[in-house]
Amino acid sequence: MKKLTLSLATLIAVTGLQADNDGVIRKLKHGDDAKVIKGSKKSVDNLSSMFSEGKTSGQIRMFYVDRAYNGYLTNHRNSIADGGHLKLETAAFKGLSLASTFYTTQDVGVFDYTSSGGADGKKDPSLLGTGYDSYFIIGEAYINYSLADYATDTVAKLGYQRYDTPMIGSDDTRMLPNTFEAYKISNNDIENLAIEVAQVTSIAYGSFANIYGGASVLAATSGYSAQGTTAVGTGHYVNIGSSATGKSTAGITNIQAKYKATNFHVSLSNDYAWDMYNTLYVDGGVSYKGFFIQGQAIKQDSVGSQNMQYTTVSNDGKIDSLYIGGKAGLKMAGAIAYVAYSQTKANSASDAAAGNYNKSIVSQFGGMPAYTQGMVTRHQFLAGTKAYKLAAAYNFKELGTNLSIAAYYTSFDIGPNSGYGGARVATEPGFDIKYYPSAVKKLQLRFRGNFPRDFADNLTQTAGWDEYRLIANYNF
Repeated sequence: MKKLTLSLATLIAVTGLQADNDGVIRKLKHGDDAKVIKGSKKSVDNLSSMFSEGKTSGQIRMFYVDRAYNGYLTNHRNSIADGGHLKLETAAFKGLSLASTFYTTQDVGVFDYTSSGGADGKKDPSLLGTGYDSYFIIGEAYINYSLADYATDTVAKLGYQRYDTPMIGSDDTRMLPNTFEAYKISNNDIENLAIEVAQVTSIAYGSFANIYGGASVLAATSGYSAQGTTAVGTGHYVNIGSSATGKSTAGITNIQAKYKATNFHVSLSNDYAWDMYNTLYVDGGVSYKGFFIQGQAIKQDSVGSQNMQYTTVSNDGKIDSLYIGGKAGLKMAGAIAYVAYSQTKANSASDAAAGNYNKSIVSQFGGMPAYTQGMVTRHQFLAGTKAYKLAAAYNFKELGTNLSIAAYYTSFDIGPNSGYGGARVATEPGFDIKYYPSAVKKLQLRFRGNFPRDFADNLTQTAGWDEYRLIANYNF
């Protein structure tokens, strides 16, 4: 009871609903996340009022997950946790504001795993810290400075924060997100154009990272460390280079620009991960009377002293990969449906024989922008993979009920030299239901399910699972 009371008291948290980085239907309005982050809305004229007129916000989150494996894996694991975050933010004084956010995840202790041989293989690792531990972390502690008084829409945000670009992301898909030490400047002076420059120096992996505990190509291409979180851990800050390769680096320099007009958008983002690899991301799209078409490309090359040398990805430290994707669909009257396709450059047999899977797209910092990703299956970045996705959703809000239902089907034709098992076709259907009860404002109830098949193989058999998630988010 003490643990539950403590977690609920500290839980109160959020500045918005949980992000959908593993979501079923991705937002079409790419310009939405291009808006400059401004300081507190409230501006005051003295330092005392800066603190006394600050604000708090937060989220209480409770999360239950149940996963039953099939195929050559037969264990059944589940967990329930509560947590969330509490954000404290000052008012703005001469454009300057401060903010700090405390995150926590706590094991509720409903299930007794000791009677079934211990937690390993029984308790789901994605809701807690490394080693199935409950933990607290200061996920945000930053200075926000707006230059609006100087007739420019420019904002600097410096310190620990949630930070999202196409290839770097908070990935808030379980209990706690990834957070970063980052120093960024954003500008919106030119109409419809958002420009941002940032230096990202460290990362604190969130609870979802524990899914990728061991070193693997899958971890490195699914948004997490090639070393695995057993080596890196979650809930504490680690140098960006050390998190990916075990070697400290100068971090990642990101430059991005996003242009959005009425029926057209295009964005470019470049991550220069010092002494590791450079990642260029481009996407764009057009729409007309509800019809839309979008395209994306990722080009990745090793740079500098190539600290990226790591046996699960590349023995020689050389990354040379290309990914392309496209999406087309229709959006009208609360409904959206689309089909997407992607393809990643293939490794040669000699590459694989040498332990080099360097045609894969390496994504180790939570970013996952692919049109074809599933809720869980992220095989589209494995070398030599061709993937497609069918998805549809309907929002009943216009009919008077704040309810949305989405469903999808993904398929990944994996080449023989991917570094993650043999050639096969992995699939994943799933659904996502969100409901906002009118009786309790700012409460979101969510029910999700995913059912991968042939997700992994041991060259003689394959394995998948059936997974269900129940989530409650209360925002204030």
